Amino acid sequence: MQTKKRKTNKKIYNIKHKINFDLVTSRRFLFFIFLVCLLFLIIFIRLYNVMIIDNNEYKKKLKDLSYDTVLGSSAPRGRIFDRNGNIIVDNKAIRTIIYKKSKKTTTGEMIDLAYLVSNHLDLNYNSITDRSKREFYLAKYPDKCSKLITKNEYKKVEMKKLSSNDIKELKIKRISDEELNKFNEEDLKAAYLYYLMNKGYAYDEKIIKTDVNDQEYAYISENNENLEGFNTKLDWERVYPYGDTFKSILGKVSTSEQGLPADSKNYYLKQGYSLNDRVGISYIEKEYENYLHGSKAVYKVVNSHELKLIKDGKRGNDIVLSIDINLQKEVENILSQEVLKAKNEVNTEYYDHSSVVIQDPNTGEILAMASKRVVNGEITDYTSSILTSPITPGSVVKGASMLVGYNTGAIKMGEYINDECITVAGTPQKCSFHTLGMINDITALAKSSNVYQFKTAIRVNGQEYRKGMRLNFNQKAFDTYRDMYHSFGLGVKTGIDLPVESVGYSSKDVAAGNLLDFVMGQYETYTPMQLSQYVSTIANGGDRLSPHLLKEVHKSTDEEGLGKLIYTKNKNVLNKIDTKPEYMNRVKEGFYAVMHSAGGYGVGYIDQSFDAAGKTGTSQSFLDTDNNGVIDTETITSSYIGYMPASSPKMSIIVTSPDSSRPNPNSDFTSLVTLHITKAITNKYHEMYGQ
Repeated sequence: MQTKKRKTNKKIYNIKHKINFDLVTSRRFLFFIFLVCLLFLIIFIRLYNVMIIDNNEYKKKLKDLSYDTVLGSSAPRGRIFDRNGNIIVDNKAIRTIIYKKSKKTTTGEMIDLAYLVSNHLDLNYNSITDRSKREFYLAKYPDKCSKLITKNEYKKVEMKKLSSNDIKELKIKRISDEELNKFNEEDLKAAYLYYLMNKGYAYDEKIIKTDVNDQEYAYISENNENLEGFNTKLDWERVYPYGDTFKSILGKVSTSEQGLPADSKNYYLKQGYSLNDRVGISYIEKEYENYLHGSKAVYKVVNSHELKLIKDGKRGNDIVLSIDINLQKEVENILSQEVLKAKNEVNTEYYDHSSVVIQDPNTGEILAMASKRVVNGEITDYTSSILTSPITPGSVVKGASMLVGYNTGAIKMGEYINDECITVAGTPQKCSFHTLGMINDITALAKSSNVYQFKTAIRVNGQEYRKGMRLNFNQKAFDTYRDMYHSFGLGVKTGIDLPVESVGYSSKDVAAGNLLDFVMGQYETYTPMQLSQYVSTIANGGDRLSPHLLKEVHKSTDEEGLGKLIYTKNKNVLNKIDTKPEYMNRVKEGFYAVMHSAGGYGVGYIDQSFDAAGKTGTSQSFLDTDNNGVIDTETITSSYIGYMPASSPKMSIIVTSPDSSRPNPNSDFTSLVTLHITKAITNKYHEMYGQ
C-alpha cells in the first residue's frame, strides 16, 4: 500500500511540473512575439523617416556625391608684420602649371601627354633619378617587362607567396641599363614630366612648374581642353621687403615639390593636409603654421577637364611680431661692422661671431635678436646660435650667485669680506682679476670680485674659509646654486616661441672645487637667450617671463592693413624668484654700481646719461683647434648684460663674443668688441626711442 501511494504522488508531481513548464514556455513565446513586433515597428518608423520625412535631405546628399570635389593647392599664407605695422613677409603671385589626373585617364594616355607637353616646357630633366627612368620604362613597355618575370614567380603570386608589388619591384630591378641608355633627350624629358605627373597621391593636384614664361603659360592655357588634366593657375611665393634682415628666424616654407616634410608627414596628414601642401619648415613659419596656413579653394568637377569653383580659397591669418624691424636692421648692421673690425685685431684668431638680444623685460617681448659671423672675411648670419650655441658666461651670473648668499644667510647685505687670493687643497690658487682688499657686496659686483663669491660659496657649503683648507663636497650646496640659476632660466629652456632651443651644458663632475668655478660663471654654459631671460628677470624685479616673438594675430583681409584682432600674446610668468625684495633690490644696486661707480667694470659700455645698470663678464674658454678630440687652446669669452633706464627698465640687452681674444705672451691686447657693440647699439636704441 505504501508503494502505490508513492507512485501516485510522483505522478501528481509530474503532472504539475508539466503544467508549470508549459506555462513558462507559453510566456516566453509571447515575449518573443512581442519583441519581434517591436523591432518591426522600429524598422518601419526608420524607413518612414528615410523615405518620406528625410527624403529631400538624402536626395541633396546623393546629388552632392554625384560630383567629384577637388581641393586647390595650398592657399597663400598669412603675412608677417613687425610691431610697428611694417610688412616683413608677404606673398607674390607666380604663374604655375598644374596637373590633376582624371579617374578615367589610362597610363598610356598619361605617357602620350608627357611626350606632348614636355616638348613645350623648359624642364630640368637632368635631375631625373634612375628609379624614375625605370618606372617610366615599365609604364611605357609593360609587355616587355612582363617577360622579365618567370613562370615560377607568377605561380608564387597565385600562391600568395609574392605580392603584385613584389613583382613590380622585380621588373624594375631587372630592366637593363642598356635599355635605359637607349632613352634620347625627348624620352628623358617625357620621363621626368611623367614623374612629376605621378608624384604624391594619384588624384592630388600636382605642381608641374612654377614661375613659367609667357609661352609656356599660353600653351597650357589655350590647349587645356585637349591636354587632359593640365591647367594653369596663379600660385604664390614668400617675399621679404627688408631683404635678409631677420630672415633666418622668420623661417622657411616648403615648396610644392617638397610638400610635407618627411619627419612630420603623418602629423600633418592627420590634420587634413595633402602630401604636396606647403608648410612652414623652420622657426616662425613652422611655430605659427596653424595661424599662417591658408584655406584651400574647393572645386567641383563638371567634366573630365573643367573645374567649377564652389568655395574660394583664403589667405592665412596675419601675425604681428614683437620685433622692431628698423631696430633689427640697425643691430645687424652694427654687428656686421664691429665683428669684421674685431676680426682684424691681434689675438682674435679664434673669434668668429658676436650675438645681441634686446627684450622688453616687462613683457618678455623680443625687440631685436641677431648674431653675425665672419667666415673667410665674409659676414654671414648666425642668429640661430642665440638659441643653440651655449657659451661660458663668466661674471655676468654673479647676480644670481649673490642672491644665494643672501637667501642662505651666508652673507648679509653690506657685509665686508677680504678680497685676497685663496688657496684650497687640490685646487690652484684662485684670485680676483685685481686684489681688492676689504670690500662689501656692492663693490664686489661693481668690480667683479671672484673672491667674494668664493668665500660666500664656502659658507653655503657649510664651511668657513681658511688658507689651505680642504673643501668638502656638498651636493646640497651645488643644488642650492643650481636651483637659483634655473629659476632665472640659466640651464633650463626659456620657453621661447620657436621650435628649437638648447639648454646648455651641465657638468656631472662632483669635485668639490668645481663649486668655486660655478659661482663665477666658469663651470656650466648657457645660451645668449638664457642670459637675456636672466637679466630681464633682474630688471623687472624677479618675474621670469617667457621670451616671445609673437605679439598679435589678425584675420586676413583684402586690404593692405591688418584685419580684425583675434589673439593677443600676453606675458607669461614662468616663475617668481624665491628671494626677498630687498635682496633683489640689493643686486640691482650692485648692477647700477657696475655702470656708475668709480672703477666699475661696466663704465664706458653705455652712455652715463642713459642711466643703465648691468654686469660685465669675462671667462676662460678652451678649444680643440686641430679637431683631434683634445682641448689645446685657451681663449677669452667676453659678455655684457644690462638694462635701462635702471629706475624703470624699458629694455634689456645682452652681448656675447665667444673666443674674442686669446692669451698671448707677446701681446696683452684684449679685444673690446663686446664694449664697442654694446655702446653702438644702445646709442642707436636711444636715438630711436629716447628714454
